[in-house]
Amino acid sequence: MTYADTNGVETAGCSGGPFSRVLQWIKAAPAKSWGKVVEIARKAKKLGKDDPRRIVHSGKVGLALTLVCLFYYFRPIDGFGVDAMWAILTVALVFEYTAGGTLERGLNRMVATIIAGPLAVGAHHITTLWGGEIAEPILIGFFVFVVAAIMTFLRFFPLLKARHDYFLVIFILTYSLVSVSGYRDYEILEMAHIRISTVAIGGCTTIIISLCICPVWIGVDLQNLVASNIDKLGDSMEGFGSEYFDMEENGLSSSVSKSLLKQYTSVLTSKGPEDFMANLAWWEPGHGKFKFCHPWEKYLNVGAASRICAYKIEALNTYLNNEIQAPAEIRNKIQEQGTHICIETGKALKELAAALKNMTLSSSADHHITVSKAAAESLMSLLRGGIWKDAKVIETVTSAAVALLLIEVVTCVEKIAEALHELESAANFKTNKGQVLPEPVVTAEESHVAIAIFHDSTGCSSAENKSSDGTTSTNDNV
Repeated sequence: MTYADTNGVETAGCSGGPFSRVLQWIKAAPAKSWGKVVEIARKAKKLGKDDPRRIVHSGKVGLALTLVCLFYYFRPIDGFGVDAMWAILTVALVFEYTAGGTLERGLNRMVATIIAGPLAVGAHHITTLWGGEIAEPILIGFFVFVVAAIMTFLRFFPLLKARHDYFLVIFILTYSLVSVSGYRDYEILEMAHIRISTVAIGGCTTIIISLCICPVWIGVDLQNLVASNIDKLGDSMEGFGSEYFDMEENGLSSSVSKSLLKQYTSVLTSKGPEDFMANLAWWEPGHGKFKFCHPWEKYLNVGAASRICAYKIEALNTYLNNEIQAPAEIRNKIQEQGTHICIETGKALKELAAALKNMTLSSSADHHITVSKAAAESLMSLLRGGIWKDAKVIETVTSAAVALLLIEVVTCVEKIAEALHELESAANFKTNKGQVLPEPVVTAEESHVAIAIFHDSTGCSSAENKSSDGTTSTNDNV
């Protein structure tokens, strides 16, 4: 096919026809395929480098399936025949990335099979004795309906849904498969025995390999996640202080402070992962510093307090890009107290995060919280005293809102510390011997003079003045 150009000269079409396009595609296919292979290999390398435990987990799954498959060919379960495939199916369905996830699915599957199998055998025996050719299928259908309806309704309970949902699903499946089978009593007993044995073999193999070969403890991941979220809140508070109170001096804020300020965003969506990890960590046995029956629910309390603080920081962040900005002279009235709050709360949050990650008692964090509370009280006193009497209302609204939010952040940080102290007490965190408590800081506003008056037997009095710097003076005959 030809086309005429602007000069009226006919030229061959760029496509060259369907055959030419197919030929070009075949020639380009090897290069494109090789490029995709290289891209996939690069992504796989990055996944393995980010978390080498993924490579180990893949090998563990392969090992478990290999061991269970070998049972199919050797004498221990020669009598099981095709039913031995239930062991392989169990490994494929039960083996999870974490030890807690594997235990949750493995134990739920084995216990559900052990309970539902005999129950279905009993129901089948009852229908055989009481029912004839007409009544037997009716009774079987009635029992299946009742069991399936009850177990499905139980899945709506939040606690059962979170921890035993897989148990309820496997219970329904096993009961239905065994009870509706058309075998005789002795055949159904043998089938139930084989089903329970193969599932137990697959489940036990999976659990043993998951716990004994480089186990991945999801409880450790939960603790690191909660500690990392608290540390991000500390970075965000320091970043806000640098952004808001130094903007008039530095012009545009630095990229470093901007990146620190945005750290809180990942904390806002952390509820789902924390709940998921806590449910699986509940199944894990004692390991390392985590004892049996570790208080995993306390981590959820710390996480909830952290998210409340993150929402306050998000509200503070909205005032950085607000269309109405307070003038520098308005903002300077709260700069000293606001800067102290941002710095001290940031330090307190980082100390709490470090203590949680190391499972040690936090000590210096309480000092930083005390200092931030003093700054918050001073800031509240300024607001009540009317520091912007001569300013326009529209100019003071944003700064007043920022000041009130900073005071609320101090309260939120205090609640995070209280939740963490409850966790420390419940989990028996150890004292860090190398940690030294900082000396209390006395500011000019906190300086004071104590006057003690003493009376002797002669009726004379003396006064002893003791200032905050430790000096003492005595004045007789007061």
